[in-house]
Amino acid sequence: MKSYLIKDTTKEERIALIKEWIPDEDGIGDSGMDLWDMYDDYIKGVREISEINASLVNEFVMQDE
Repeated sequence: MKSYLIKDTTKEERIALIKEWIPDEDGIGDSGMDLWDMYDDYIKGVREISEINASLVNEFVMQDE
């Protein structure tokens, strides 16, 4: 299995990976969420996918309280 860590990928590989994960019809409709914006830090090599996902979970939990 190929590593998706920033240190093991190029920017082009990270873009291709996100394209693979996000289908043309991403199912979020008019929610105002932009999945490309969410994973921008990963594409740029700033934060790992796991860090982004963890921050999203924390954000949604905080909004529910």
